[in-house]
Amino acid sequence: MFEESNSYINLILAAEEFTVDEFEKYHHFFRYEENIIRQLMAHGPILLKGGRGTGKSALLREAAQRLNLNSTNSLACGIYLSLRHIPLLRTTGNQYENELLKILIDKIKKTALEQYEYQFNCEPDVYEVHNCLYKFSECIGKRIVLFFDDAAHIGREAGLEEFFDIFRTLSSSNVSCKAAIYPGVTRFGNRFDIYNDANVIEISRREDQEDFGEFFYKVMSTRFPNEVENWKMSKELSFRDIAEFLGQAVVGNVRSFVRACTFMFENESSIGVQMLTETFLRLSRDYYWPMIEEIQLKIGIYEVLIEPCEELAKLIYQNCAVSKGATSCIIHRTLVNNLSKPLEILEYAGFIVRRDASRGMKSGGRGTRYVINLCNLLEEIPGTRLTKELFEIWKSKTVEDVQFGQSSSLFSIVLPELPEDKSLSILELPIEKLKKSNLFPYGITDNKLDKLGYYGIETVGDLAETTNEQLLSLEGIGIKTVERFRNVLGQAIWM
Repeated sequence: MFEESNSYINLILAAEEFTVDEFEKYHHFFRYEENIIRQLMAHGPILLKGGRGTGKSALLREAAQRLNLNSTNSLACGIYLSLRHIPLLRTTGNQYENELLKILIDKIKKTALEQYEYQFNCEPDVYEVHNCLYKFSECIGKRIVLFFDDAAHIGREAGLEEFFDIFRTLSSSNVSCKAAIYPGVTRFGNRFDIYNDANVIEISRREDQEDFGEFFYKVMSTRFPNEVENWKMSKELSFRDIAEFLGQAVVGNVRSFVRACTFMFENESSIGVQMLTETFLRLSRDYYWPMIEEIQLKIGIYEVLIEPCEELAKLIYQNCAVSKGATSCIIHRTLVNNLSKPLEILEYAGFIVRRDASRGMKSGGRGTRYVINLCNLLEEIPGTRLTKELFEIWKSKTVEDVQFGQSSSLFSIVLPELPEDKSLSILELPIEKLKKSNLFPYGITDNKLDKLGYYGIETVGDLAETTNEQLLSLEGIGIKTVERFRNVLGQAIWM
């Protein structure tokens, strides 16, 4: 049976929510990750691009911690900064710049004082921050590396131009800026040239990578040690086989993999092909499709694209299912251009992952190749059952890509006109929506929800804007409860 003692740690899905000790215990890095970490620690501006749960935060945080692990001998000072702050969602222009710089200055002040006994004093002006960072760097004799996490999201484009202006202005020979962004970020501003002002690294864990299976086995055995040690396995499969296949099923996404393991270990039978069938179908029903509903609340003007997104996903899966279970498809570049935002949303959610930007097509022209997650695909397979034969086919990846030409069924998808402006719907939801559910699996207890309502905190936005000090002043709410609120809000509001 699934160990209840593990339930807390397996609800922590975002790397920034771990304590320092928990982060070190539950995160592991192999050759692929090590290469990215080295680039993040090195000189030069970098944008780390990937969908939800691909590990951007973990890589940024690990790079920052390594730079500061031995501050005496290190050649750089790493400053990790999560931009999960409500004011940054609701401001633009000079207001956004002022809020971001105040958050950054506070973080630099704390790091400078704790590690170097240096008094960093600065006003929230980008050029003054630039000059003060230069002086700080010269004083300690090290480069400063700024790691901006949660910097740019789908549907939250209001402050992006200001962010990238700040990113570009702060970058210098003494200061290296790194930022995590999602697929679909397009508003870089007039002053920021994506090809010249930063190096873009896309996270893509591929099944053919050398350490792919070993990486996911390590994640499984670290997060679920009792289950891996004590559970019965079928004769045909080992835990390493299961971990590698689950990693392939969720297209290399770490967060989805942890959720898959949680579902799998909640059952009591031995692990085999039948268990994988149940796990895949539950992931599709209780994780992937609810995630589309969740995303709809967080993407502002793009809310109206959710219905076309679902239509697009179903057409892709249905066509792949009838083609002997194809696990990848090529979509003509004209269709990719027409459906760019729905494709980006599906990639963000882990329904698909882009593997190749340009592939030749049988019908002529070129297209983009995507791999698809096997959980939603299994729903469309006749019989909705993972047989041993299908397991071997998917594992060997021998089925040809399904190709969607210009006149394919995808051409019929019509996109609605986007509104000029739209606030994030998640902030307007009643606080009761943060109760544990398929939509929000982390959840706040009924008792705490009643207490928040009693004190007039009625919406998700109300809770987000209530300070820690205000929450701690409420009867029956202590530090641990406030931490829980912040974790729940972090997973509810941010991507």
